[in-house]
Amino acid sequence: MTPKAPRERTTATAAGVYDWYLNGRHHLPCDAEAAIAAQQAFPLAGQTARYNRDFLQRVVRWMTEHGIRQFLDIGSGYPTAGNVHEIAQRYAPGSRVVYADLDPDTVEVSNRLLEGTPDATCLRGDVREPEDILGRAELLDLTRPVGLLLVSVLPFVPGDVAALVRRFLVRLAPGSYLALTHVTTAEDERIRRRQADVEQTYNANVQQNVHLRDPEEIADLFAGTELVPPGLVLATHWHPPRGYRPGPDDQASAVLLGGVGRIP
Repeated sequence: MTPKAPRERTTATAAGVYDWYLNGRHHLPCDAEAAIAAQQAFPLAGQTARYNRDFLQRVVRWMTEHGIRQFLDIGSGYPTAGNVHEIAQRYAPGSRVVYADLDPDTVEVSNRLLEGTPDATCLRGDVREPEDILGRAELLDLTRPVGLLLVSVLPFVPGDVAALVRRFLVRLAPGSYLALTHVTTAEDERIRRRQADVEQTYNANVQQNVHLRDPEEIADLFAGTELVPPGLVLATHWHPPRGYRPGPDDQASAVLLGGVGRIP
């Protein structure tokens, strides 16, 4: 069934901007305008979004290879090709996936696309309310390991996100995994200046403001887990596809960190 177009709005959302960068079909004109403005301020924005998506797909496949059969993807955004349930069910048929997103349009479109897919659903939920999301994720058996995916959602949450992550982790069974990505401040001063420009431009045009954190703050998000080798690294360096070699001008990889931790 062809999904309805999302409800009309005039202010861009993070989900819509991300969809535009991934060449998706569910963004609105205001999303495209905000994405283009951000990319003009920071030309690496689109490539960073694609690296983020690639990381998500590699992580899901890796988790299926390590026995995970249920996934909770928070801040899932609009569905695009190669979404979590497609990857998980390709490598481990019968895997169950719960998506959660705060934006009602995202949830509506996702559930229309998931009609006829009994092992996947999308909830409207706020990442800042872990107990609410987990309490309604009825498709998942929380007594068994879960793959928790917080992929580029925490940059849109101000304040103490480490405490927030712990509220999720304490409710997951041993053997569960946490995977996340987070943008960080680049070491290169020229890139840092462009990052400051895009942060200002993005936050002026998109409903959800973005917050950069330094690598130490991002590492703290894995407290209580055992980091899977190679640890917290550039997202492009986490189990990259065979033959991957970042080019000398591939500076987009320098602003997105990613890692996976296992709950012992």
